[in-house]
Order: sequence, then C-alpha cells, then structure tokens
Amino acid sequence: MRRRSLTTLPKAHLHLHFTGSMRHATVVELAADQGIALPDALTRDWPPQLSAADEKGWFRFQRLYDVARSVLRTPAQVYRLLLEAAQDEAREGSAWLEIQVDPSGYATRFGGLTAFTELVLDAARSAAETSGVQVVVIVAANRTRHPLDARTLARLATQYAGRGVVGFGLSNDERRGDALSFARAFAIAERAGLLATPHAGELSGSESVWKCLDALGARRIGHGVRSVEDPDLVAELARTGVTLELCPLSNVGLGVYADPAAVPLRALFDAGVQIALSADDPLLFGSRLVEQYEVARREHAFTDEELAALARMSICGSTAPEQAKDVMLSGVDRWLAEEPTDP
Repeated sequence: MRRRSLTTLPKAHLHLHFTGSMRHATVVELAADQGIALPDALTRDWPPQLSAADEKGWFRFQRLYDVARSVLRTPAQVYRLLLEAAQDEAREGSAWLEIQVDPSGYATRFGGLTAFTELVLDAARSAAETSGVQVVVIVAANRTRHPLDARTLARLATQYAGRGVVGFGLSNDERRGDALSFARAFAIAERAGLLATPHAGELSGSESVWKCLDALGARRIGHGVRSVEDPDLVAELARTGVTLELCPLSNVGLGVYADPAAVPLRALFDAGVQIALSADDPLLFGSRLVEQYEVARREHAFTDEELAALARMSICGSTAPEQAKDVMLSGVDRWLAEEPTDP
C-alpha cells in the first residue's frame, strides 16, 4: 500500500523543550570543545534507557538533562540551538514551533532571567528568518521550586506577551509541586493573554489534569495521556476542545507505557479529544516529531485522513495567528489531495 510522506505533512509542534531540542551531535561536539565529560548515556549508550516510574528513575533523567544544559555557555551556542531546532522542524514539515524554556535554569550563566529571555527571543526570531519556521516561546516554571519563583517567571513572561512569548507552562516531575500552589502565577499570565499549558497526566494520573483545568485555567495540557483513565475527564476534554500535547515515544521512554502500541492514542482520538503530537525531548528520547506520527500510523493504524486530522488539530491548537493557521491548514488539504507515493 502506498502512503503519503509524513515529512511533507504540514503540522505544528507544540511541546518541545529548549534543552531537550538539542541535536545529539551538537551536545557531543560542544561538550568536547569545552572539556565537559558526558556520561555514557549521552555518548556510547545514546539514546539512554530511561524510566521515571520511581524517584530514582526521575533523578537519573533530570541528571542527564542538567548535564546537557551545562554545555550551553555562550550566546552563539543559544543561537545555534534554536537555528538547528528550526531547521529540524522544517525538514519534518513543521511550520510553527512553540519551544518551552525555563529561564531560571540558565539565568546565572547568561546575566539573569531577563537577559537570557531576551537572548532566547532574539535567537528564535533569527532562527525563524533563516529556516522559514515560525518560532515562539513558552516560559515554563519548575514545579519543584517554590511557587513564588513561578510568579516571578509569570511576570517576566508577561513583559514579552505579544513579542515572542505566547504561553506559560509548568514542567518537571508532576508528582511534586501540587498544581494548586501555582494558581496565582497562572492568573498573572492569564491577565496578559498568555496561554496556560501546564504538564499533567503523564507521571501523575487524571486528577492532575482536572487540577490544571480547574485551578490553572489550562487550555492545553502538556502530555495528558493518562486522562484516558477517567471517562468523565475524556468527555470534558472533548467537550471543551482542550488540546493534549501527546508525546508517545517519551511516554514509553519514561516507562509510563511498555511500548508504543500501549499508548492510548487511538482511544483519545476516537473519543474526540484534540491532540497535538509532539516530541518532548528528542535529545533524551532519540525521536523527533515525524516519528510520533509514524507511531500513529504503524502502531495504531491511523489512515492518511486521520493523520491529516491530527496535523489539523496541532495547527488549530497552536497560538498561531488565524492567517498563519489558514495557510497551514490549506497545506494539509493539498497533502491529502496528492497521490500517495511512499511504499
């Protein structure tokens, strides 16, 4: 059976972390240039075998993330990261990228929260001009830190609302830092018109998603895959049109599901939930955006028509202006009208 190429399917990428977007080769090169010793999991054993099913597993995942973060030390390297991320998106048919960053992870090395945020925004604009992929930023707070830190980041994000920052997120281990504690930070972001897109429903169950909807005003959920465990929640997501940023291969990489076929992508799709397939952290999981669509096709028997529907959901769930959405949606229609060519 011939199928259409997934690399030419226009799509938006809504869940990609700044550090985790780095190419593996770039991390290895920058580490070597600066004399930074990388663990085997980022060299000969890459991609690493990860599981966050327990505290020890999450600590290992976070340690690898911190090591990768340490190789970025100059503005030129930040520009390189974002340019390469945008170029990778362009190769995979993604025309709109929302990249998530916690400025507090880099502030001490780059002159403070504001200086680093402005550096990222300028690098995003430069990457967009070169690659043709529009790159915007979601500022994310770390739920393992004090909620006052989140409020600081929310105020920072509001300063750049409409100038490259489009949303406010909440990341790190969902089993720590109750979402309710961050309600005031999200209220600050909401008043500035920023999209609320906290992580929930991956390492924690469906109750964490309910909290983000009720207390944080979430209009997108980072992951949310375990929403399937609560039929009432699934019905509410379908009714309200809240988009889940599903990352199938990172769900497997973190031990949430045993294999790609076990990820409940089909069940959520058939229930009418809006889904934006995303790659999360390609550096640590070894897979990029198109591979998530390949999982849908290979493991869940998604037809080309259904894959086009997933692409449309990602576009409609994005913060792109309506005109940009219309252009991307027209591209999806053209893709579907083409004759299949791939074997």
